[in-house]
Amino acid sequence: MGYLDSIISSMANSNEPNFGVSTVTGGGQSHDSRLSYGYASSLGKRSSMEDFYETKVDCVNGKIVGLFGVFDGHGGARVAEYVKRNLFNNLVKHPKFISDTKSAIAESYSHTDTELLKLESSQTRDAGSTASTAIIVDNRLLVANVGDSRAVICRNGKAFAVSRDHKPDQSDERRRIEDAGGFVMWAGTWRVGGVLAVSRAFGDKLLKQFVVADPEIQEEKIDASLEFLILASDGLWDVVTNEEAVAMVKPIQGPEDAAKLLMREASQRGSADNITVVVVRFVKELK
Repeated sequence: MGYLDSIISSMANSNEPNFGVSTVTGGGQSHDSRLSYGYASSLGKRSSMEDFYETKVDCVNGKIVGLFGVFDGHGGARVAEYVKRNLFNNLVKHPKFISDTKSAIAESYSHTDTELLKLESSQTRDAGSTASTAIIVDNRLLVANVGDSRAVICRNGKAFAVSRDHKPDQSDERRRIEDAGGFVMWAGTWRVGGVLAVSRAFGDKLLKQFVVADPEIQEEKIDASLEFLILASDGLWDVVTNEEAVAMVKPIQGPEDAAKLLMREASQRGSADNITVVVVRFVKELK
């Protein structure tokens, strides 16, 4: 699914916050009832939509796997849409997807970016995208992140970030960029080359030497203590803390309702960006 794929509902009711032209919401659950998921995506105050998302439960080599992602484009929507359409397809086709999932994720991110850059060579205007993804295989949750979309889990009732926002002013990111011959400067916020406010992304061919698509991957065990996962673009995280988001989702059993609530809250708090939220709730303990 994705913003341009289907408009599930339009929040045109005057009693609702102004989400722009259209809002997309929906959800589902895995065939084995081990997880349920919901999503909500809105233009917010932007005139164009650059956020995309994916929520998919698939069968790979006889195993039911969950594939969830948020992709926040910059410089236009085309890179985010490409990553949404290709990243998970490349991943599930990887020969080591089940046997060595971490390596498969890293190599699929790299392969997707390489293939994207071939297409981008004919483009005159640079564009890129974040990717915050959650891959569920058996009782393993693997979160891979590039950019400043974010993944947060609720474990034993508490919020834990399971991804790191990639910003140019982080000491290790600044060092990596400068070691590659680039620079970071202040231009309203810290930016790579004075242009880009994230230090890792898909695309961005003119800055590719410095702005890599190498994901940081964190693995979590899915057990009785893991309650739910939130993936969202910075349209949410710019105005809602990790702890606030988890506290709002806790009492809501329906993940679609939870995603919609977070989206509405971000809008009411004045988020100036597109807002996309995916919530995955783990229904029962995996043995």
